[in-house]
Amino acid sequence: MKTPGPIFVTELFPKLNAELQELLCSLEDEDWKRPATGVWSVKDVVAHLLDTTLRRLAVDRDQYVSLDTPKLQTDRDPTNYINQTNAEWVKAARRLSPRLLIELLEKVGQEMYEFFKTLDPYKTAIFPVSWAGEQVSPNWFDIAREYTEKWHHQEQIREAVHRLGLTSREYLFPVLDTFMRALPHVYRNVRAVEETLIKTEITGPAGGDWFLIRKQDRWELWLGVEEKPKATVRMPQDVAWKLFTKGLEKSSAERRMSFKGTKELGRQILDMICIIG
Repeated sequence: MKTPGPIFVTELFPKLNAELQELLCSLEDEDWKRPATGVWSVKDVVAHLLDTTLRRLAVDRDQYVSLDTPKLQTDRDPTNYINQTNAEWVKAARRLSPRLLIELLEKVGQEMYEFFKTLDPYKTAIFPVSWAGEQVSPNWFDIAREYTEKWHHQEQIREAVHRLGLTSREYLFPVLDTFMRALPHVYRNVRAVEETLIKTEITGPAGGDWFLIRKQDRWELWLGVEEKPKATVRMPQDVAWKLFTKGLEKSSAERRMSFKGTKELGRQILDMICIIG
């Protein structure tokens, strides 16, 4: 029985970027127009990947604050601002050719990797991982969050153009492990007696087991717990990442999940969202 440790994914970025480059260079003209997620096409998602990489470099590496950045005063303001900024960029980027998007992504993807290598993983990140309920996060967690963004958007593209996904343990387990750090936050308002144990089991080559334990009026995340849980949730790895990134409706996800013990305790995980927007 142990608490989860840091997730170090910086060295996965070059591999993930290379996989993306190979994928994008293989696409036909019609592939770029295919619907990928929501109202976005494959080309729109590629443009979004470029946008988020550029913004990361501008704000974090270059310490640049845009003059049009608004003051965020309510809990919904950050989400609304991000959604607006995302939409503005995607609309403007429709003027860019696929070739330009590919070339720019290759360049700035490498620059972001080089920047991440300079960061002390334990120092405070410029961005907290808000979907995990954190006001302050270490760099390793923020970088892991960035990795989940890059991975799941590439996976959306792969599914849209009917290509094999990057779902081996090397690529997907760090995504799921990062997402699981949100469990205590999503259960924060769930009342239970001391030492109540909830097990989340994700099946598949990239899966694993994570445990929530109620201690001193809060939930803690643990690994390797041998005691019998009060509730167990079981789901395939593809259901997990899609549910947590709003790529699968709760009702559809629940039909592919199984529950043991107190079902209502387990069902709380259906509310877990590990993206902003």
